[in-house]
Amino acid sequence: MTKAKPLIAGNWKMNGLRAEAVALAEAAAAAAAASDACEVAVFPPFTALDAVAGVLAGSPVALGGQDCHEAEAGAYTSCISAAMLADLGCRYVILGHSERRHGRRETSETVYDKARAAFRAGLIPIVCVGETRAQRIRGLGDDAVVDQVFGSVPYAEGPMMLAYEPVWAIGTGKAATVEDIARMHDILGGVLDALERDCEGSPILYGGSVSPDNAADILAADGVSGLLIGGASLDAQAFGEIIRAAG
Repeated sequence: MTKAKPLIAGNWKMNGLRAEAVALAEAAAAAAAASDACEVAVFPPFTALDAVAGVLAGSPVALGGQDCHEAEAGAYTSCISAAMLADLGCRYVILGHSERRHGRRETSETVYDKARAAFRAGLIPIVCVGETRAQRIRGLGDDAVVDQVFGSVPYAEGPMMLAYEPVWAIGTGKAATVEDIARMHDILGGVLDALERDCEGSPILYGGSVSPDNAADILAADGVSGLLIGGASLDAQAFGEIIRAAG
């Protein structure tokens, strides 16, 4: 069986006005068009989704949202539904990112409900899991990550992805070692099997201080099906180099 192409996903977080987002999207589209070794997706702020969708039309780059609400509609001021993302042309949505789990006190139960909403809207959820530095030091990291998966991932309702992002590595410049990444991805593969989701149907991405210098080594690690990139995706040259590293 031919191995699926890795997904190189850029999470822009709360960065960039529309003009900046358009420029980044144009650069990502050009880099993706020059390489057929990977799939590429970008996740702009909500305010730039429509403008970026226009740039990406006809390109090989997919569009995604950074979060969605678990309800389909209602009196939820400032929130965005999965259907709204799909209406803008999104294919993916990031759910349960550590900046929401830890910064916004979002629970796995909420992530689970959001994932179900994403399925109903025809989106592919990318469910993020990862341990904090304190959990890692105390030897509780593996259990914390496994608990997040069991609590956040709905039972076989549609195509989805996991993203392992050790919290202590995000934005710190301290990526996990290739050995650590491969070990955790092996553990996550076992959890997916328990949920009757094989790794080919539910790829596992890695995120956390990914750069052009370490991207190729991380992608070569066992069980890694792609990368979820934060800071480096805001640098058009760096993101292009990571896309080329997939080949």
